[in-house]
Amino acid sequence: MNVTVAAGAAQFYNERRGREPEVTSFAPGRVNLLGGPDYNEVFVLPFALGAGVGVAASRRPDRRVAVASRQEGGEPVLLDIDALEPGSVTGWAAYPAGVAWALREAGYLPGGADLAIDADLPAGAGLSSSAALECAVALALTGLYDVPVPPRELAALARRAENEYAGLPTGIMDQLAALLGRPGHALLLDCRTGEETAVPLDPAAAGLALLVIDTRVRHAVGDGQYGNRRQACEQAAAALGVRSLRDVVDDPEAPARLTDPGLRTVAEHVISENGRVRRAAEALRAGDLAALGDLLTASHRSLSYRFRVSWPQADAAVEAAVDSGALGARMTGGGFGGSVVALLAAGRDEAVRAAVNRRFAQHGWPVPHYLPAVPSGGGYRVG
Repeated sequence: MNVTVAAGAAQFYNERRGREPEVTSFAPGRVNLLGGPDYNEVFVLPFALGAGVGVAASRRPDRRVAVASRQEGGEPVLLDIDALEPGSVTGWAAYPAGVAWALREAGYLPGGADLAIDADLPAGAGLSSSAALECAVALALTGLYDVPVPPRELAALARRAENEYAGLPTGIMDQLAALLGRPGHALLLDCRTGEETAVPLDPAAAGLALLVIDTRVRHAVGDGQYGNRRQACEQAAAALGVRSLRDVVDDPEAPARLTDPGLRTVAEHVISENGRVRRAAEALRAGDLAALGDLLTASHRSLSYRFRVSWPQADAAVEAAVDSGALGARMTGGGFGGSVVALLAAGRDEAVRAAVNRRFAQHGWPVPHYLPAVPSGGGYRVG
């Protein structure tokens, strides 16, 4: 539990309202170790981070939701629940507005609320800050009114907020990881069925560590590049006569049947990546965490050269981390900006950071930010 961020949200609420909130909630960001993209209905292997988003909330007597974020200057945005429609709110407030809309549509929002938001998860870093915000708001709103919603359904509503209200074409992985994460485990998630299996992931017990390297190149899912890759995957599936590329992951010859070279390389990445997820899950179950290293680096090369969603700072961070002794490294998130996750021996943290900093300095890039990546629990609420 990240009680610090939840407490920060409660303090922010008190500063604004002069009283304690009725409910606080927290939902984490996530790292996707391997797999995806999830919209192909394939397997992914995410884990929840310790960092995330906290929300403090109390009921209002009217049909309005007021949202204020410490990270966005603290000025409240007032939402009329009954007037919410997709596209009616833009910017950061579209995510909580979308959650209120999705809950209203499902019959789960009987009244208004005052929400105060705090976070220690960097936005745009490829760590799913949007899903963390959505899930934390959903937990707070349903908790305020004692509306029991199972975690998977709540994840689906949060995804609906992102897809249909905010207009971002993402899959279900982020919301499920935020709500179903378990300490010391990754989730082997089937993005077609929504079924998940907890797989042991305790780097410290194996003498290893996972490190997030935030390249500080900001990632925006809504800029079109993410959607273009999704469209390419859908075109490849259509050309192969299947619903999604999930249907050909066991057919290594499928890409050769695609005449378009761009679609061929997209399919090659998705098929090879699904195989890496399976091998990683087997290694983790066997307690062989070190085997993840080569899989991470191979995945990054495929993301960079086949799927073409990497960016120069990510490539440089991966190369510098591996050259300085990391067992492996890979970009994480939707691509075109954000973070890299590196697997290293315990005690190699400073050496890896120094090597990455030197590589960035050679290019004249800002020094990255670093976050410890400890597999943690999913979202919760208090009150």
